[in-house]
Amino acid sequence: MTTTPLVEMRDISIAFGGIKAVDHVSLDLHAGEVVGLLGHNGAGKSTLIKILSGAYKKDSGTIRVDGKEVEIDSPRDARDLNIETIYQTLALADNLDAASNLFLGRELTNGLGFVDDAKQEAECRKVLARLNPNFKKFNVPVSALSGGQRQSVAIARAVYFNARILIMDEPTAALGVHETKMVADLIDELKAQGLGIFLISHDTREMMELCDRVSVMKNGKMVGTERVEDVTEDDILSMIILGKNPVREAA
Repeated sequence: MTTTPLVEMRDISIAFGGIKAVDHVSLDLHAGEVVGLLGHNGAGKSTLIKILSGAYKKDSGTIRVDGKEVEIDSPRDARDLNIETIYQTLALADNLDAASNLFLGRELTNGLGFVDDAKQEAECRKVLARLNPNFKKFNVPVSALSGGQRQSVAIARAVYFNARILIMDEPTAALGVHETKMVADLIDELKAQGLGIFLISHDTREMMELCDRVSVMKNGKMVGTERVEDVTEDDILSMIILGKNPVREAA
């Protein structure tokens, strides 16, 4: 791809107590692309992504968004750059319905300053119709929704507020086959709309199905980034376990 990446992370490092959690790692993401980030617990993948989401501040390296160098010192900085994160916990308020969750902390109000419930529900229906046309449970607490439906609400919230770069942490963990397919369809729809998605997962088979490229980290370093069509599941496992890139070694 010759287009300017949505995100470029170059030579990123961060240490905690003298231990390098991320050690000179580079990664990029283009519009309409899904890049999977894999590695054992402690490999550094979540730490790297938390730097992009503003949860951690990098020690060194550069981040560019749309080709411009940026500083991300807080989650607010990330949101201002249209970077949204959907954590495994989804951060939904279980007692509220879909629309109230969509606008939580960013409520729509009427001329008198009161929350405009009707407008919020109308906007919620609009964005979810685009993402998940089968979503119908607008007037129940999200605690009554299935895992895939809850994921739809969390994604709708990010998309409504103009996310262009989406970070998804284990989006299908603990979901059944049907629910996982629902999330896969959501990801396809987001790609079609031109979003760039970083996907963090332990499931190599799922990564092969959902991603365009996969990046593997081990012990804080980047083992390699490869197009999915150029690698097998065994290649990826070898990168995760041995920290070696069979594709590069064969070249």
